[in-house]
Amino acid sequence: MKKDYMRGFVCSFCLLFSVHALADTIYVTIEKDNALAVMDGETGELLKTVPVGQRPRGIALNKDQTLLYVAASDDDTIQIIDVASLKVVGDLPSGEDPETFSLHPNGKWLYVSNEDDNLVTVIDVDTKKVVKRIPVGVEPEGVAASSDGKWVVNTSETTNMAHWIDPESQTIKANTLVDPRPRAAAFSQDSKNLFITSEIGGSLSRLDVASKEIKDKAYFKIPGVAKELVQPVGVLVHPNGKLVFVALGPANRVAVVDAATMEVKKYLLVGQRVWNLAFSPDLSRLYTTNGVSNDISIIDVKSLKVKKSIRVGRYPWGLAVKP
Repeated sequence: MKKDYMRGFVCSFCLLFSVHALADTIYVTIEKDNALAVMDGETGELLKTVPVGQRPRGIALNKDQTLLYVAASDDDTIQIIDVASLKVVGDLPSGEDPETFSLHPNGKWLYVSNEDDNLVTVIDVDTKKVVKRIPVGVEPEGVAASSDGKWVVNTSETTNMAHWIDPESQTIKANTLVDPRPRAAAFSQDSKNLFITSEIGGSLSRLDVASKEIKDKAYFKIPGVAKELVQPVGVLVHPNGKLVFVALGPANRVAVVDAATMEVKKYLLVGQRVWNLAFSPDLSRLYTTNGVSNDISIIDVKSLKVKKSIRVGRYPWGLAVKP
């Protein structure tokens, strides 16, 4: 009897630990509320909402996940938020109207797109000083850093180019012409491929990193949805390199694309005007921000099914996730 009781206790403890191990916290920038929403990734419960700067959009965790960087676009700064206290503890000199940014794998350099100035601002997060301002194309938007640290790519919406920045020299080494109005960019985990969404082009391009050339494209057609509503924006590559997830804006869908063949495997119906995407740390869930419906959606990655959508505030934009 005692042995059975202990076995039950151990199993209950293991189950509790397993559930706890899968839990994660989602941080969502709420653009029109000037706020940061904090959510439980497993249950979708809204835990807390805290005020931040004006028009928060881009968001990322620092390397040790103790700080959040949040682009307060209308304040022309990137705020530093302590994860434990959720209080603003500093600012970074981002330049005017910061929107999106990417942290280099070294954890030191932050690359920020300044849409109004046609610049990418490089910031040293340790010293909180600008390393360099790099002239790029008109209306710079997406920023992505390769996991091997060799490249940072910025997309310019009006010039329709991907600009390849060498972090060693902090200069542009190449430019690639892509489909109209490129938005987001994402490297594969092995740093061999780069995926770029084109909002007006209605496409996803796969670029070979070695040659800097477009190798293939995917186009999106959804039955019953007008072509002009299919606007690819956010993009996320699964670390296994097999799937690419694309947010299709006012089409209210996330496209699931085969990374090798560039064929669309499935469309997932989420909230209205889906913007950005992020995985849970264990890769079991995919989260989306849906601006117009004021919610986020939770997708089960294994089954490729939408589990639920949860209201978070007015115009959720960016999101970051930590264990």
